[in-house]
Amino acid sequence: MSKDLPAANKSRRRSDQITLSQVAQAAGVSPITASRALNHPDKVSNSTRQSVLESVERLGYVPNLIAGSLASSRSRLIAVIVPSLINSVFVEVIKGLQETLEAQGYQILLGNTDYDLDREYQLVRTFLGWSCSALVTAGLRHNDACHTLLANWGHPIMEVMELGNGIDLNVGLDHVAAGRCMSSHLVDRGYQRIVYVGARLSHDYRAGMRYEGHKAVLKAKGLEAPLLEMDTLGTLQAGAESLAQVLQHYPATQAIHFANDDLAAGALLAAQRQGLQVPGDIAIAGFNGLPLGQHITPKLTTILSPREDMGRLAAQELIRRLSGKSVYRRQHDVNFTLQVGEST
Repeated sequence: MSKDLPAANKSRRRSDQITLSQVAQAAGVSPITASRALNHPDKVSNSTRQSVLESVERLGYVPNLIAGSLASSRSRLIAVIVPSLINSVFVEVIKGLQETLEAQGYQILLGNTDYDLDREYQLVRTFLGWSCSALVTAGLRHNDACHTLLANWGHPIMEVMELGNGIDLNVGLDHVAAGRCMSSHLVDRGYQRIVYVGARLSHDYRAGMRYEGHKAVLKAKGLEAPLLEMDTLGTLQAGAESLAQVLQHYPATQAIHFANDDLAAGALLAAQRQGLQVPGDIAIAGFNGLPLGQHITPKLTTILSPREDMGRLAAQELIRRLSGKSVYRRQHDVNFTLQVGEST
């Protein structure tokens, strides 16, 4: 003898059966209009979209993304792969991407490589299997297998963070030029014994590119360009430790050019604990323009990169391509700004 299902289960079963046609009827629009409101919100009025969204929420409608992707060969998903989810630099880029893409009805699939190109390849294989409409990666370097996979994929690919000849679309900045810019600033201030401090440059290769720019400026002036490479990626603690190592191995150092603001801020705070004057005893400079550097004393001299704007521009260019519009520029230079603080 069968028993009735509990009310909660009945409710869940009914909500599972809600169709797009029922959503459209509740919103007073056609199924095609309801579909546009969910998948192409820019093609309907705000009032229509709001009416459809209210019906979706009230009825408990859940779109079948897999069925949709099978029908169209593409989903409303865009894969975003970055080297780190704890580094605020990439978090800000993701914010710009997410806000812009979601406003056009797309959602992101987010992956973290931990600066490992082999892991990036595995993530790309997984995400492309979800019939993503497009892919965003942080950087232009990929291992051979990943590059081949992306080059043969046939859908929009956006490479961000650095400027160069990419597979498809590119939004970024010139890291070699950024390194030259900061090194030139330090030399112009009269510093001649300058150490560059980075961390795991084989992984964080963009920091290595900035060192190349830094080194070129010093070599042109006939100056040495010593490099101190830490094992730990940018943290305040690593910055403090690197200061101690610089003072031990290069005791005549006048200025330190750090690969990022986290390292620079850690060193600046450690210098203060040791009674060193910044920049009187030693000058300190960073990269990224993080808020942290502007809330310590003295304010940090750094290179400001427009991270959130980079994410927005990358998303806008992808949307243009996905909408069938012509993309007149495959490469966009978002540039950078030398932010002179009190630490140099």
